[in-house]
Amino acid sequence: MCGISGFIDFTKKSDLSVLKKMNDTMYHRGPDGDGLKMYNTTNALIGFGHRRLSIIDLSEGGSQPMEYKHLHIVFNGEIYNYNEIREELIALGHQFKSHSDTEVILHAYEVWGLTCIHKFIGMFAIVLLDVEKNEVYFIRDRAGVKPLFYYWQNDILLFASELKAIVAHPQFEKQLNIDSVSCFLQYGYIPNPHCIYQHTYKLNPGHYLHFNLSTKEITKGQYWNVYDAYNKPELKIGFEDAKKETEKLLTNACNYRMVSDVPVGVFLSGGYDSTLVTALLQKDRTEKIKTFTIGFEDKKINEAEYAKDVAKHLGTDHTEYYCTEKEALEIVPDLPFYYDEPFADSSAIPTTLVSKIARQKVTVALSADAGDEVFAGYNRYDYMMKFGKKIKAIPSPIRKSIASFMHIMDADSIPVLKNKYLFHSRYEKVKQFLKQADDASMNQVLSKQFLQEDIDKLLLSKPSKLLTAFDSKELNGNRYSTLSYIMAIDYQTYLVDDILQKVDRATMTHSLEGREPFLDHRVIEWAAQLPVEYKYNNGIKKHILREITHQYVPKEIMDRPKMGFGIPIEQWLIVDLKHMVQAYFDIAYLEKQNIFNVAETRKVIDAFYNGKKERAEKIWYLFMFQMWYDKWMK
Repeated sequence: MCGISGFIDFTKKSDLSVLKKMNDTMYHRGPDGDGLKMYNTTNALIGFGHRRLSIIDLSEGGSQPMEYKHLHIVFNGEIYNYNEIREELIALGHQFKSHSDTEVILHAYEVWGLTCIHKFIGMFAIVLLDVEKNEVYFIRDRAGVKPLFYYWQNDILLFASELKAIVAHPQFEKQLNIDSVSCFLQYGYIPNPHCIYQHTYKLNPGHYLHFNLSTKEITKGQYWNVYDAYNKPELKIGFEDAKKETEKLLTNACNYRMVSDVPVGVFLSGGYDSTLVTALLQKDRTEKIKTFTIGFEDKKINEAEYAKDVAKHLGTDHTEYYCTEKEALEIVPDLPFYYDEPFADSSAIPTTLVSKIARQKVTVALSADAGDEVFAGYNRYDYMMKFGKKIKAIPSPIRKSIASFMHIMDADSIPVLKNKYLFHSRYEKVKQFLKQADDASMNQVLSKQFLQEDIDKLLLSKPSKLLTAFDSKELNGNRYSTLSYIMAIDYQTYLVDDILQKVDRATMTHSLEGREPFLDHRVIEWAAQLPVEYKYNNGIKKHILREITHQYVPKEIMDRPKMGFGIPIEQWLIVDLKHMVQAYFDIAYLEKQNIFNVAETRKVIDAFYNGKKERAEKIWYLFMFQMWYDKWMK
């Protein structure tokens, strides 16, 4: 894993020093080396920059930018099956100078063109220049494990693994996108392809950009779509056979992600997903797999004891580290630098901490993200399956009448209940469910922190709605189910722009490569066709994964309530971070900033500090935006 950056400058004002400045902002992504290359074409000056974290082929032969004939590449990620593709190319007469997967990409492109992507099992952000055809391709992996940002304005295209490299270019115009601010306040992240800055985008997963250097025409294409899997006929397969095939596929995906010339470990939380990944890797190995867990003194958020039991049962080389509250709090001021777009998932903090611990012993760490999205693991899936059906069963006139009454009857006016924790937010969500009881609307309500009507009050400028994967209607009617619908949406939204961004930045903060077995595209292509009841069975989430896991770890060790990888943000905001919150939401600061309605914003802040503890998440979202703004916009 590495970091890439560069430009295509038709004004030809950029130079090598600018490219170096962009590249150096991402030193943490690749401390093992840097590569810079300039290409002066007929009508554009092109710069490719690369930060290297040596994982495969540690020699200079793996350095980038890499050239082969008329092809030039910078690449971030791993092609796990590169050895098989390499052998196929050798049989066709190709010769290789290195043992790197980067060189394999170049040769594969020469033979198969863009269709070579379909051969790749891996995670990748690729920028490939073909000087003969005078064109550049930008390609992002199917699931979006590797980030790729780009900016196109005033005859210059900038690209990078992180926004900070783009911002470092002197011709970048830093303009806030207020529509993206609205999205952030809703979701805690900005859904692809949108970005916090104007004229700046994330390349969607499973997509490519084709840039014709002669005409300056950019064409966007999609080479893979998760709905292609969900829309295939349901597999006619018995549960036991499905279980065997799922285990076989997951084992293969895990083993591929052990391909490395440096030490590899596993993040182990003790939950079903990470336990299964660890079990599948350890079962056929005599050498103990290195596992890593972060622990907290707060019993409500501490999973370390469960992970320790699992590690002991499986016989791994386990590292357990209990971090202090002080260590966790010290990460907060650094969040805006590493997450250089507003980002509100507080589990970024423990993920950063466990990455720091793992990096002391390994350079690559496997994590079990996406098990929830692929095999139905989230608690809100329960809410949709149980309560959603009941609400949809209420006749529309009655639903809307109840919603109208609730609109008049504010939550604060309801005796006793108004003092219950989370009552206000749950009251609002139920009201929204009653207003519009379809899957898309209810899923949106469950996915949002601030609702649109809240944001319209908070922001001085009325934002426009951005089109995102939340708006997709690609799931065919004959395969449609509530569960498949929300899982497919999550795969393209929350998974990509929250979970994967979190893991990428947290691991890269400490120059650690993160790998995701559940995001092998073959896994979702298989799981999407399984009968829904194999994933969600009478209220049991991740049914098939649980049954596979119980073959390796006894049910009594595993059975416990699902826990998030969280931190006590309510307590932090009340005590340790209160001075920062008050500074960022000082009336004078807000007036000068000129983004938020001062009275409405202060109302939210004051309500929290006057006892509305359920609003802690809302305060955290606002606080994270203000920290980002202070770092990057002032």
